[in-house]
Amino acid sequence: MNVVDLIMTCAKVPSFSSYEERIHPLIKEICSKVASATIVEVPDNNLIIKIPGKRNLPPVAITAHLDKINHFGVTYPAELPTHTDGTNIWGVMDDTAGLGICLATMFLSEQHDMPPLYILFSEMEEGTDLRNRPHLMKNNGEGYMYGMGAERIAKYLLTLDQPPVAIITIDTTPKFKGKSGIALYNQFWHREEDFEVSTRLQDLTNTLQNYFTELYPAMLIGNANNDYIEYGKVLNKNTPYDIPSIAIEPAINPYHAANEGVFCKDVEMIVTMLTQFLSTYDFAAFTNKNSVA
Repeated sequence: MNVVDLIMTCAKVPSFSSYEERIHPLIKEICSKVASATIVEVPDNNLIIKIPGKRNLPPVAITAHLDKINHFGVTYPAELPTHTDGTNIWGVMDDTAGLGICLATMFLSEQHDMPPLYILFSEMEEGTDLRNRPHLMKNNGEGYMYGMGAERIAKYLLTLDQPPVAIITIDTTPKFKGKSGIALYNQFWHREEDFEVSTRLQDLTNTLQNYFTELYPAMLIGNANNDYIEYGKVLNKNTPYDIPSIAIEPAINPYHAANEGVFCKDVEMIVTMLTQFLSTYDFAAFTNKNSVA
């Protein structure tokens, strides 16, 4: 399946915040087409897809979030509307664009020499329904927190013998205001006054940023508030690791709406960049033993 088909397939499922399990059967069905893929379920509604890879290297993680904002209310269609005109894909694209990009990369891992991959799919990245419409969530939103899925996955990763050496989150950005574009968010610590950034973590983050900006010189560099922050904080704070966490995001317009649009060429470019990065990059700097500077 190509990335556009994967995005549209995921966009149809009403996997609203706190109801992410609704898309689990689809994700598992898609993963069943990749023989090497195994799935780990992290309570409550998080999934990790493990791909063994073909390069003898530590794993790299790519991520997206499973939950959608419920723009439809108590009565919603069994299949959410989505379509493409060949230029844009329309529907609930936040974050089905990220899901499709990650799943497309999973398929491409069979054709390319990639390192082991952890594909991380998190619950509760969106805070909109929690803030504004908790009655549409399970238990009226009680017991749920923004970012709890990424935090739970990151804590699970820290129990593994080999956590990922880098995290790349795929979400969507409204910063292009209707135009095509791709943004890279590079400082997960930008809102954390007490977070001490090691020299090595800063250097590794800069290395990732420079690699992708060379591939796509028009990349917009900035920061926002999404799962790349949660992954970065948990994996690096009070741990013996330096794990860069960045986000790469295609333009979306309108944003947080029922009929969002992303550009086909943007999502296809991100798949191309991820494939090149994972297939050819010299990970020597990342494969040294992580340590706090």
